[in-house]
Amino acid sequence: MPRFHAAQALLPSGWVRDVLVEADDAGTILSASPDSPAADAVRLSGVVIPGVPNLHSHAFQRAMAGLAERRSPPDARDAEGGEDSFWTWRQTMYRFVGRMTPEDAEAVAAQLYVECLEWGFTNVAEFHYLHHQPDGTPYAAPAEMALRHLEAARLAGIGITLLPSLYRHGGIFGKEPAPGQRRFLNDLDGYWRIVEDVRSAIAGDAQAGLGLAPHSLRAVTPAMLAELASFNGPIHIHAAEQLREVAECEAATGARPVQWLLDHAPLDARWCLIHSTHMTDAEAMALAATGAVVGLCPTTEASLGDGVFNYPAYAKAKGRFGFGTDSHVGTSPRDEMRQLETSQRLARHVRSVATDVARPHPGLNLLKAALAGGAQVSARAIGAITPGQRCDLVELDPDHPALAGLEGDTLLDAWVFSGQGNPVRSVVFGGHEVVREGQHIRREEILARFRAAMVRLSA
Repeated sequence: MPRFHAAQALLPSGWVRDVLVEADDAGTILSASPDSPAADAVRLSGVVIPGVPNLHSHAFQRAMAGLAERRSPPDARDAEGGEDSFWTWRQTMYRFVGRMTPEDAEAVAAQLYVECLEWGFTNVAEFHYLHHQPDGTPYAAPAEMALRHLEAARLAGIGITLLPSLYRHGGIFGKEPAPGQRRFLNDLDGYWRIVEDVRSAIAGDAQAGLGLAPHSLRAVTPAMLAELASFNGPIHIHAAEQLREVAECEAATGARPVQWLLDHAPLDARWCLIHSTHMTDAEAMALAATGAVVGLCPTTEASLGDGVFNYPAYAKAKGRFGFGTDSHVGTSPRDEMRQLETSQRLARHVRSVATDVARPHPGLNLLKAALAGGAQVSARAIGAITPGQRCDLVELDPDHPALAGLEGDTLLDAWVFSGQGNPVRSVVFGGHEVVREGQHIRREEILARFRAAMVRLSA
């Protein structure tokens, strides 16, 4: 029976000391008892917080992080309005992804998941749309690429919520897809085969969950979206990431993307709208009222020039949100929280945005949002150190220079906003220690496979 003793831990009731966390052999917490002796438990002498859910990942893009930063050639820029943008980046992504094999995808995903764990993510929602062979032909096993991500998660020891993505069109409601998108494309029959194969593969696996991901209003029709909307589980969809996307949706439908979804989709607590960068105040208030979660990926959104999320209106309406790392130019929950807050400061010319009079610490507030929002749309019992939840623990080192002399809410502020080092000392996933002294227990093995894949992909 896994037993861990935390010198200080963040429980749902707040900060407590000398917490004995006991789990069953399957990795579910049985008890979390304050003021308890260490006995024969594994001692976590630092500050322990729940493992953080990463609610949006395209794992294959980890292999191209840093490789799409150079200025695009003139023909690519001219084709997309004369400037480097999300749309020119997308052309680079299409060229890169054409070379990736299932073995490459697994190696890249495993490396990403190691990095996520070392920074404090313990579950990743894999929004997966790289389904087929380079010419668009399905693999012999239709879910081959999705299941490679499952194997990567098992190897790394991270929870995974597999979100097979339905991607059929190249623009709002029926535009033909581009050649670079052919590896992504499915009709409904092909898509449901992938979903069912994934469902069978994760049956009985406490490490994995399942949701659906209609890619965006650019990629599915209203009829397709309506069929997926009956699913009893998480439904993730990209929405209103780019201004051009908003303009195209208005031209095609008369409504902005979020407003169209509010009017035509049964939005509720199952739904996660990824990005939602460009929402009016009215859209933000209406979306908050549905109980859906917004999946923010601030580091990627900054990298791609998406824009700045309408946080004030959404927060005023008590909207739910969580954090993902999307294209993986960053892999740290701390950095995503920091980027959200600091982008708001830049845009609004104020400080301390993610706070109010009753909750003066932005680090704590952003962590709580990440835990609750990510857990809600991950189809797994995660996000809190309490009985019935998975035993996923992140130990922060209070002796790290960024945290030295601090504790409680002030320590979390420093974790999010101070320094560049990584104060994560250890990570427990499902009752098993997977990160010790800041390093993943299988780091070198997984890194060797990643290096080999990158050599091939970069040749």
